Amino acid sequence: MALLVQKFGGTSVGDPERIREVADHVARCRKRGDQVVLVVSAMGKETDELLRLAGEVSGIRPGREMDMLITAGERKSIALVAMALADRGIESESYTGSQAGFVTNTSHTNAKILDVKADRIRAAVAADRVPVVAGAQGVSTDHDVTFLGRGGSDTTAVALAFALQADACELYTDVSGVFTTDPRVVPTARRMHRITFDEMLEMTAAGCPKPAMRSVEYAHRHKVPLHVRSAFTWEPGTWVTEEDPAMEDALIRAVQADQSEAKVTVTGVPDRPGVAATLFRTLADADINVDMIVQNVSEGGVTDISFTVPHDQLDEALDVCESKAAEVGAAKVLADKAIAKVSVIGAGMKSNPGVAATMFQVLADNSINIEMISTSAIRISCVIAEDDSDRAVQVLHDAYELESTTF
Repeated sequence: MALLVQKFGGTSVGDPERIREVADHVARCRKRGDQVVLVVSAMGKETDELLRLAGEVSGIRPGREMDMLITAGERKSIALVAMALADRGIESESYTGSQAGFVTNTSHTNAKILDVKADRIRAAVAADRVPVVAGAQGVSTDHDVTFLGRGGSDTTAVALAFALQADACELYTDVSGVFTTDPRVVPTARRMHRITFDEMLEMTAAGCPKPAMRSVEYAHRHKVPLHVRSAFTWEPGTWVTEEDPAMEDALIRAVQADQSEAKVTVTGVPDRPGVAATLFRTLADADINVDMIVQNVSEGGVTDISFTVPHDQLDEALDVCESKAAEVGAAKVLADKAIAKVSVIGAGMKSNPGVAATMFQVLADNSINIEMISTSAIRISCVIAEDDSDRAVQVLHDAYELESTTF
């Protein structure tokens, strides 16, 4: 008998039929002897609809009230799922994030979990009931409702799995696992049976949308085994686990593209100590997430600094840079939204030379220009033109023969 925390995303509970399917799945798990704790997201596009309503009501969106509004979507889902379970003779209870014991900081719209006091959930499991917990929410140390941000239900599930010492955390979604690349771009992409936490973190940092990066970080830190699965086929998916030292790592496991960032370039920056520190400290103080950074070789006492930021933070980043450019005597600030970041990821590259050379050569052979390069121990990322993104993924996937590699 296993204790499983199972998270169901918005598409998995998107309508009454899907909710009944989830209830049937729980019944099957119970029949084979497993104990189940559910974490549920808002139905379908419910969160988007709530955001739309907020925009129609007011141009001012206080964080506290936005959290109160957005978390209503999950409360609706948990009640409906608990009702569907009751219809199948399964005793269950729904819990909001605060009722489930999630204590967060006071940062509204993107709160961080400080503690999980899961006594009520443990008691429900001990009484042979199925707890249904609202994802992505908690209560702050100021006793306000808080929202964990997009993808927060994954983090809720992982944190709960750790608190309960569950045997596994299963993340159910609309895809059957983690693939070598986006199957919509490369039809020959393959589902991986297993991937390490380090590789999964690099994939999420490179643009892989599922699972949420914060959930993978939490699982890695607390050694919670993750199983990414489909709520539509119920087939085994991809396990995300600790690295197995007895197994040889694949050279490259995945090719990932990310079109969610823009490039900012500050030109004519005086090449003297402290200028870059001043610029990036100001960006950090404004909570702007800077990704790749490249500084050109100094020429004539000045240099150019380029970096990438999320599209939704571009305007704020430009304001900061223009202010600082005037302060330090830089020439001008430029922006380019039409870029993409393409990355190759694999723990095997640590002990195999030539991965970068292959990547650069393949892109060059296909007339794809590289604007920026960034590396880690198991990832190489290149910024290219957005129009070249899909083609770059396809040729790299072919070059590393991922369609025929067994993971």
